[in-house]
Amino acid sequence: MKKFEEIFVATNRWLLIAILSGMAILVFVNVCLRFFTNHSITWCDEVVRHLMIWLTFVGAGITLRHGSLTVIDNVQVMMSERNARRLRALSAIIMFAFFLMMIWVGKTYVERTMMQTTPSTRIAFGYIYLAMPIGFTLLIVHLLLVVRTYVTSGMSALQDDDGRPPVAA
Repeated sequence: MKKFEEIFVATNRWLLIAILSGMAILVFVNVCLRFFTNHSITWCDEVVRHLMIWLTFVGAGITLRHGSLTVIDNVQVMMSERNARRLRALSAIIMFAFFLMMIWVGKTYVERTMMQTTPSTRIAFGYIYLAMPIGFTLLIVHLLLVVRTYVTSGMSALQDDDGRPPVAA
């Protein structure tokens, strides 16, 4: 299981790096073209916007591992350790239910927008909004991988000394 988690997290991080790199390259090239030739790539802004959507949903799982999505530390500090664990367990259940609901909502949204196309690239909007169910599926996997540590010790236990989440939580 530890090996799966290492590969899963590394793949997720590299996918984020690839998306962000693609966005940076496209914007850089487009700015250079505007500056030097007074012309730009007509589809660049649209593609970068769509990549940003994918970056947001694919990156949410890594954000969860950093403890940045749901933190109720102030309330937990005032509670006994037992009640704090209960609160974190309730929070994890609510997150899991919300993620499942959003997969269903995202799937419905993808189905409804599959026949609509983007103005410049003529890509079906469904492929762009596919980021939603995929991102929430990744969130569920990340949550399942860290839920025990989260419930027993809180989100701060999910981070190493350098602020990065440990692979084996």
